[in-house]
Amino acid sequence: MSEISEKIRYVLQFYFDNRWNASKACEKICAVYGDDALSQSTARKWFARFRSGNLDVKDAPRSGRPITDKVDEIMEKVQIDRHISSHDIARELKINHNTVLNHLHKAGYKKKIDVWVPHELSEKSLINRISICESLLKRNEIEPFLNRMIVSDEKWITYDTRKRSWSETDEKGTLPKPELTKKKLMLCIWWDCKGIIHYELLRPGQTIDSNLYCQQLLRLKEEIRKKRPELIDNNHVVFHYDSTKPHTSLMTRQKLRDLGWEVLMHPPYSPDIAPSDFYLFRSLQNSLSGIKLSSEEDCEKHLHQYFKDKTPDFYSEGIMGLPNKWQKVVNKNGQYLD
Repeated sequence: MSEISEKIRYVLQFYFDNRWNASKACEKICAVYGDDALSQSTARKWFARFRSGNLDVKDAPRSGRPITDKVDEIMEKVQIDRHISSHDIARELKINHNTVLNHLHKAGYKKKIDVWVPHELSEKSLINRISICESLLKRNEIEPFLNRMIVSDEKWITYDTRKRSWSETDEKGTLPKPELTKKKLMLCIWWDCKGIIHYELLRPGQTIDSNLYCQQLLRLKEEIRKKRPELIDNNHVVFHYDSTKPHTSLMTRQKLRDLGWEVLMHPPYSPDIAPSDFYLFRSLQNSLSGIKLSSEEDCEKHLHQYFKDKTPDFYSEGIMGLPNKWQKVVNKNGQYLD
């Protein structure tokens, strides 16, 4: 967890005990101790820690690796990658899967369309969802824009490789014993109501940062020029992307301004109204069920065939169904859709 003074941690715990939300607590603390005293993300992490049952705020020296450190690491992994599976967290941290689930549930997280989100949305989040959905509905009525929208998102693709280990020596000699080792590639994809415009697979160990994402945007621009020239020629790209880092970095925002692309509003913690999460990725995941992928090449072949088999109507349905989703959010006072 981020380092902050012990005094501020006690103040955070006081606000937590009095059922304040992390955002409001952060504002109050910064008003007293200065704008640099605490960040919103750090406040949210400490509130998640408190909800998980870990109320320790002291800087006491510790020996070994206490379980509370594991709790913090679980929260960090979810903050970094909201698509990560609880099984992957358990495997990477070398802890029991049920332990991971228990701590996530205590911290108030649940899986919504394969994305970790707060179990209960804050009042501010509910208002944001309603306000943004109403705004998008009105705009689409006045000036339909969905046929100009390009969706950007990422998804992990997991595959198994066979690894040789050795059994104990017996009278028959030492025999190789195959084991499965899980690996994953990150799929970065951009699509619209007509189909896939561009996608890339990042190699194991490769992660997205602002530099890489800006390079991807330049490659995307060339693909749009080839496949949707009317959008580039008329400067009509409406860009929909995730509201998490590195997509909201200063470098990325500047690159999007340089490209002249409009960025569509999207409320945080809202996979239920994100076209990739509620539509494309769910379909893709279904196609992977029961399929054994054992190499990067297998992943590439499966994706190529999957996208090739989909008709334009498939992609159109995912994009053009958004107004119905927005209206449902408004009708449900901002609550998650089933």
